[in-house]
Amino acid sequence: MSPEMKTLLNIFILGFGFMFMFAAFQTCGNIEQTVIKSFNSTEFHGSGYTSMAIIYGVFSASNLIAPSVVAVIGPQLSLFFSGLVYSGYIAMFIHPFTWSFYTASVLVGIAAAVLWTAQGNLLTINSTDSTIGRNSGIFWALLQFSLFFGNLYIYVAWHGKAHITDEDRQRVFILLTVISLVGSFLFFLIQRTEPESTSSEVTESLLPKEVCESNSVYVICLFCELCHDTFLSVGLELTFYSGVYGTCIGAMTLFGDNAKSLIGLSGIFIGIGEILGGSIFGMLNQFNRFGRNPVVLLGLFTHFLAFFLIFLNIASDAPLAPEEGTNLQGFITPNVALLCSFLLGLGDSCFNTQLLSIVGFIFRDDSAPAFAVFKFAQSITAALAFFYSNYLLLQWQLLIMVVVGFIGTLSFFVAEWTAVSHRRDSDYDSI
Repeated sequence: MSPEMKTLLNIFILGFGFMFMFAAFQTCGNIEQTVIKSFNSTEFHGSGYTSMAIIYGVFSASNLIAPSVVAVIGPQLSLFFSGLVYSGYIAMFIHPFTWSFYTASVLVGIAAAVLWTAQGNLLTINSTDSTIGRNSGIFWALLQFSLFFGNLYIYVAWHGKAHITDEDRQRVFILLTVISLVGSFLFFLIQRTEPESTSSEVTESLLPKEVCESNSVYVICLFCELCHDTFLSVGLELTFYSGVYGTCIGAMTLFGDNAKSLIGLSGIFIGIGEILGGSIFGMLNQFNRFGRNPVVLLGLFTHFLAFFLIFLNIASDAPLAPEEGTNLQGFITPNVALLCSFLLGLGDSCFNTQLLSIVGFIFRDDSAPAFAVFKFAQSITAALAFFYSNYLLLQWQLLIMVVVGFIGTLSFFVAEWTAVSHRRDSDYDSI
């Protein structure tokens, strides 16, 4: 097998592994707040929003040590052991206790930092400057197929159910645990490759390394020079589409007895948007003469449209409603909820494919710290967003995402122009 085919096969295996793992974990995050509200136990006092806040808070702090972990045990074992922790978190829902719920949340936060740092490292060492955009798109599309399978099961199994029983919960989470374990073991199929050497300083950091002598200072420099505002924007959007929006749909009594099953259908439509965007924009990267900025701008407009329609469509107290739901309604009849799900997925894929591409492009020779910084900024914002989701009405959550999304897009434009300018200067100097 040629080196090019081997690296492409590794990208597909990486994508399929994440697809199985996150078919379980993303479905878990999408339904856990709804499941917890239906859990009839005086011994359990957990909140799905609080759990996610803990996960992403620990995730952000753990990104400072994740590159060292990946360097010591290697990206392949990092992926496998992190996957086992994810499976343990999902299995905890079979019979949850408050202490096990929050303990598992802390452990998943640590595992997530290692997992995503290893993913970025493997993506980069199996790519070249000309294939990083394509490979980012392939990985992102495969990852987002995960939104289909678990959510499709939720839609079918919960159709017409106004209350989720203990048996319903246990059946779902046993299946999700098994699916997650399959994804973890797939990582052992990834073949070892050597990263290609580069002939110039084009793929090195935009800052000279002598300015960043220690690893910790180097990480700070990476954070400062990259489009950190865009990372923050992606973190807020991750919170909203992965945990808050599904809860809002499930709380709308205007949807009748199908409200709970529509959570699964919403996840499927988010996945359609993610897969479509990842496939198109990732593949077009290598043929796009205009760079990454037009795709990011499209993502901004797509999200703004989705936020506006959600504001009109969903009741303001839906994120905070009890198990019986809310009798309030938005400004219009809630008939575009699934269209909004699709737009959320499409817009998110615009941002993420381009962020993966630009981080791998700029920091090809030292990708693990760079991807750790990416996830640090994204996860700390997601933690904050999950925390305030316990208290803020829907319109205020949407307003925060609009403001941060606009600032983040401008930040990405600056990072892209800087990267392109540096490439041109380096090409000129090498003549």
